Amino acid sequence: MIGGADFWTLAVIAAIFVGLSKGGLPVIGMLAVPVLALAMSPVAAAGLLLPVYVASDMVGLYAYRRAYDRRVLAILAPAALIGIGLGWLTAAIVPEWLVTGIVGAIGVAFALTLLLRLRPEGAGRTARLGPGLFWGAVTGYTSFVSHAGAPPYQVYVLPLRLEKTVYAGTTTVLFAFVNAVKLVPYWALGQLSASNLKAAAILGLPAILAVLAGVRLVRILPEALFFRLVTWALFLVSAKHLWDAAAGA
Repeated sequence: MIGGADFWTLAVIAAIFVGLSKGGLPVIGMLAVPVLALAMSPVAAAGLLLPVYVASDMVGLYAYRRAYDRRVLAILAPAALIGIGLGWLTAAIVPEWLVTGIVGAIGVAFALTLLLRLRPEGAGRTARLGPGLFWGAVTGYTSFVSHAGAPPYQVYVLPLRLEKTVYAGTTTVLFAFVNAVKLVPYWALGQLSASNLKAAAILGLPAILAVLAGVRLVRILPEALFFRLVTWALFLVSAKHLWDAAAGA
């Protein structure tokens, strides 16, 4: 329900998380819906925050307009579009806890692999078409369901070892595309009500300020520390998804 001090406190925190994610810290954005869901249903929270994501995307796109990987985007964007379509078609029949659990399991397993250094350090992989189509579709699907596209996206992109600014820019451009496409099915499903749009307009300011803060953080953090923080955030958020899935099953 929109209104009250508790709602607005949580909504502003969620908007800041959205903005930081668009500034180049993508996994943090996954905290936004769970935080706002403390004041309203997760479905309503996802609908309210989508316009905030889109507004923040505009600032992020400008900030990273020259820093992105064209090949990665050319592979992931069409695949994500397919995933969004599948999410729209199956929205009424696939339980949210199941998708949440899958996202959490993927994220935890991959983060642990990186943190324990089970994969050797060295040059990055080449962006391959087959895996990219798969992980891109999963990214689009999970982003549609609960704005939780970061873990499958990370599984594909982190092993490429992109430079941190290119990584942040590629992430921003892809999810700006994904969020813009999601406006159509979200509107069709009735999740973009007039009250949601009014609240999103108010939350746009803290979100945009957070985008600028995120861009600054990406630029000043050492690259090794940046990716370690991203990996730890991926692990913690994914573990939270697993916990939520177990509670909702």
